[in-house]
Amino acid sequence: MADNNKLGTVGIVRPTTRSGGFEDLLRLLPPGIVVKHTCLSVQRGTVDEFKKVILDYEAKVGELAADGADVVNPSGAPPFMVLGYTGEQALIRDWRAKYRVPIFTSGTSQVDALRAFRVKRFVGATYFRGDINKTYARYFVDAGFEVLDMAGMDVDFDKVPQLTSAQVYDFVSAAFQATRGAEAVYMLGPAWRASDMIEPLERELGVPVIHALPAQYWDIQRHLNLRIPAKGFGRLATEMP
Repeated sequence: MADNNKLGTVGIVRPTTRSGGFEDLLRLLPPGIVVKHTCLSVQRGTVDEFKKVILDYEAKVGELAADGADVVNPSGAPPFMVLGYTGEQALIRDWRAKYRVPIFTSGTSQVDALRAFRVKRFVGATYFRGDINKTYARYFVDAGFEVLDMAGMDVDFDKVPQLTSAQVYDFVSAAFQATRGAEAVYMLGPAWRASDMIEPLERELGVPVIHALPAQYWDIQRHLNLRIPAKGFGRLATEMP
């Protein structure tokens, strides 16, 4: 990081080629953070697909580490959450030792963001149907949280980017209102375009909203030893705890 105009380089492995959340991240990141990225081809959003794609992730992590990234972020929470919290931690330790670069996943970013706000219990919202939401909840339980609900929206995986912010807002708000005692809301995944509704949700619900995009913004900087807040994307990006 000798270049005075360069704050550091992050290598990002994206699970899909869907552009929405990634474009928002590029607009949000401070000038001087160099982003190198590559994409995988997750299409169905199923457990078996997530399990099979881990080897593809490792190949891309190795490429980005060899290409000089200061930190590597294999993004996309579900492929790692299906390993379980303990399994993910073991995999990250192995990759860090093998490729000699700091590595963090979407899941570890979101766990650490919840911990930064001293959250013990929360409500989760996802765009997945069925029992896979129990797997996501178990990941956080094993990380030490009480998950009051992990509500899955009834939507096809490839149709998620077509949802409006209003649809997402109403779903997340209803999930929160259906429980009692939640200290935060967790929104899994960047595919739903929801960055403009995080602050309104926080005002309405009175708790932090942990969304994939601000969590990634926060944790990239944390790993690069930076702390440059961004307004308009909720408490995590504004306060940079």
